[in-house]
Amino acid sequence: MTTGARHGGGHGHSHGLVDESVKRSRAGVRAVLVALAVLGLTAVAQTAVFALSGSVALLADLIHNFGDALTAVPLGAAFLLRSERAERGAGLFVVAAIFVSACVAGVEAVLRLIRQAPPDHLWALAAAGAVGYAGNFAAARVRTRAGERLGSPALVADGHHARADAYVSLAVIASAAVVAVGLPVADPLIGLAITLVILRITWQSWGTVHGRGRGHGGHPA
Repeated sequence: MTTGARHGGGHGHSHGLVDESVKRSRAGVRAVLVALAVLGLTAVAQTAVFALSGSVALLADLIHNFGDALTAVPLGAAFLLRSERAERGAGLFVVAAIFVSACVAGVEAVLRLIRQAPPDHLWALAAAGAVGYAGNFAAARVRTRAGERLGSPALVADGHHARADAYVSLAVIASAAVVAVGLPVADPLIGLAITLVILRITWQSWGTVHGRGRGHGGHPA
């Protein structure tokens, strides 16, 4: 009777809910920190190559990767607070960060079209694109799986964003290849193309956060 009261009573049920909340918080923070570490290392490696090459395509990818890494701050805080409202706010911050990175990348690409300067160290540039692809793809898997498991639209949106970024990084490799065959103007043009892709990601992420952010797993709060 005592055992039944302990496990089947109101106290036991309440304790179970608290445990699940804590587990979700820890799992969310862990996913955010792992993705932050991966993208941070990716961005640092790309920064070193940009200093050598001066590629606008790489700069667009680099800016975006730094912005993507910084989205870990509000997402991690939301999971620590165990607040659904904070998660929604973090999701909106993610969308805003993607949009700002698109604007910065677009401006840099237009300026380079006006004052053309072909990138150098093309092999290093191609390697930086490969690093960007691998880093973003790894971060995407961590975020998307955790977001789906935890029912977090903000984390799912960030995961889709990182997966798209992985393919954007392939454009950096394309830039190195096209410049190598004698078309240096392709670098800022590819930078503009990356900007358009980032804007598309912004719209898709907004749809994910706004459409699914009414409750965990898409259910009303």
